[in-house]
Amino acid sequence: MNWAFLQGLLSGVNKYSTAFGRVWLSIVFLFRVMVFVVAAEKVWGDEQKDFACNTAQPGCHNVCYDHYFPVSHIRLWALQLIFVTCPSFLVVLHVAYREERERKHRLKYGEGCQRLYANTGKKRGGLWWTYILSLVFKMGVDATFVYLLYHIYEGYDFPTLVKCSEAPCPNVVDCFISRPTEKRIFSIFMVVTSLVCILLSLCEILYLVGKRCFECIHRMHGSRQINKARSIANMRNSNTHLDSNSKKLASKNQPAPAYSLVVSSKNELRNY
Repeated sequence: MNWAFLQGLLSGVNKYSTAFGRVWLSIVFLFRVMVFVVAAEKVWGDEQKDFACNTAQPGCHNVCYDHYFPVSHIRLWALQLIFVTCPSFLVVLHVAYREERERKHRLKYGEGCQRLYANTGKKRGGLWWTYILSLVFKMGVDATFVYLLYHIYEGYDFPTLVKCSEAPCPNVVDCFISRPTEKRIFSIFMVVTSLVCILLSLCEILYLVGKRCFECIHRMHGSRQINKARSIANMRNSNTHLDSNSKKLASKNQPAPAYSLVVSSKNELRNY
């Protein structure tokens, strides 16, 4: 395994994730990947070799093992880890697509041109939908594999003794699973971590949707305040304009001086 390449991918996923996403990534890497690589493979490494049945009938051992273990836990968890981590890498690829598009735009129109994205890693537009869909996909993958594990093995318990009557076994034979308690503990641990990851993804979806709704409500409230302020300013301007027009009309409509006053004033001037 190339740990440097994996570290680069995980650092990119961690860079564009929320706080819930970082906790989810820590749980996946520490409590699922590391446990899977370090301990789980050794626990299930000898499951077929140490699966013993009290019969020497050729083929009975293999048939009974396939009946109770149709799919290995190790391979099932490996598929789960692959499918559950791929959507996070899609977010990194989407950000890389934005950065490449921004680079080509600057090469075409110059460095001083208007940017296509204020921040290529900010979850807006298509990247927001990619992130939400990746969370939904991760929840679906974890829930599906938890159900498959329960459906295939009829629960998460490992009995010490199982009875098998599949052909070509001559009769009902007793088979014994190696280290059933240890396998039970690891199975429950992996199921619990999967459920915790589902809960974290759900909380992250609710957080992102709630944040977007809050931003929309705040934007609508701000636009209403701006429109209200503009309407008040327009009303004041219109009132000022009406006052000025009324003053002009009042000055124009002043009555002319009476004729008798004009005549009397002229006679006084002559007598003087």
